[in-house]
Amino acid sequence: MSARTCPCGLSQPYDECCGRYHSGAAAPTAEALMRSRYCAFVRLDAGYLLRTWHPRTRPGRLDLDPGTRWTGLEILGTGDGSAFHHTGTVEFRASYAGGSLHERSRFERVDGAWVYVDGEFPA
Repeated sequence: MSARTCPCGLSQPYDECCGRYHSGAAAPTAEALMRSRYCAFVRLDAGYLLRTWHPRTRPGRLDLDPGTRWTGLEILGTGDGSAFHHTGTVEFRASYAGGSLHERSRFERVDGAWVYVDGEFPA
């Protein structure tokens, strides 16, 4: 990944990729939201993470560790989550210095916008 590409792993510059969602545009798919949320972790944008979290599962606050160095995102699979769906899943592996996080995340639409509901950690 070059300094010009988005941290989510796509080849677009940040402003044209996840940056537009961080600035207020709605992510069109569950996968796009997942990528933008990973990017928000990289950029320590707790406000965006909370705004894109389902109201029924959203924590009251989110403390991000500035010492965590995220190093890459790999999408392992998706289920539904397009403009034609109300729910969707994204399975991913997010790598950081010293390890990785493997999660199958669930997403729903709330007032037309995709939000993160919760996730499980496959074995």
